[in-house]
Amino acid sequence: MKELSVAEFGRRLAHLLVSLFILLCVTFVIGRILPTDPVGAIVGELADPAAYAAMRARLGLDLPIYQQFFLYLNGLAHGDFGTAVLTGNPVSSDLAQAFPATFELATLAVIISTFVGVPLGLVAALFRDSFIDKTARVVALVGHSIPVFWFGIVGLVIFYAGLNWVGGPGRIDVFYEGLVTPRTGLLLIDSLLQGETEIFWNALGHIILPAVILAYAAMAYITRMTRSFTLEQLSQDYVIAARAKGVSPLGTIWHHVLPNIAVQLITILAISYGGLLEGAVVTEIVFSWPGIGQYMTNALMIGDMNAIVAGTIIVGFIFMLLNFLADVAYAVFDPRMREAAR
Repeated sequence: MKELSVAEFGRRLAHLLVSLFILLCVTFVIGRILPTDPVGAIVGELADPAAYAAMRARLGLDLPIYQQFFLYLNGLAHGDFGTAVLTGNPVSSDLAQAFPATFELATLAVIISTFVGVPLGLVAALFRDSFIDKTARVVALVGHSIPVFWFGIVGLVIFYAGLNWVGGPGRIDVFYEGLVTPRTGLLLIDSLLQGETEIFWNALGHIILPAVILAYAAMAYITRMTRSFTLEQLSQDYVIAARAKGVSPLGTIWHHVLPNIAVQLITILAISYGGLLEGAVVTEIVFSWPGIGQYMTNALMIGDMNAIVAGTIIVGFIFMLLNFLADVAYAVFDPRMREAAR
């Protein structure tokens, strides 16, 4: 491994910042030109024109859009995303409460999808065109084809309403709400830190079904890409030489193939993780999960553009950051990328 040069790191960081600024500009402009009325949502439809005009001026909506944008940038520099119409709280405070729920759900989902998808893709490639391979491809196809909300509804009907194997909608039973002091914002971790094992198992029962369903789509993608990467490596000379020396098929995969596709897998996992964070909206709605996706959906219903724009920027930034880190990892660990950068 060779250290990434400062110039190369700076170039990639500059690309990240430029992409983030473009996202900020596009999101802000779209938020201002959409046919919504945030002033009406605050003062009500029956407010007199004077009160309406005063609130419009207070929000800065009477200014040209470029002045509104610079004021918004100034607020962002001070951590101010504005006030949410939905709750009346600062948007940053609302997002700080909602994001840990989404983060916990997406993190558990990516762990499940990784520990299932990567081995399944490796085995499918190793036994190409066998029953295992065909089964893996069918599983991946189903994961890509059937929408998440359908899996969510069917899962609730079968495993919650029918078999009572998992908890229902929400993050935890109402009886346990407020009994765990938020430290990390992650309910599973906070309950363990405070010795509340009963609450931990209750929270785990609530999160496991949405996490598995959310993980299924990511697992389908990870399985398909892992299989493709592995098949490419199995045809290389170094693998053929290893097999000729008597290395077992599993030994070839573990000691030779897996290290060579590790960098590609990092990129795929980063993309999948970012996709889970921004794609959890439907899952959160079906399971009444109090995360950032449900928060943004509720804000969209009433035209709360401060909340929508801020949520979009946060999710977009995380997605770009994950891709940036994967890109840097690629440059650090892949010798071909280092040679190309010279």
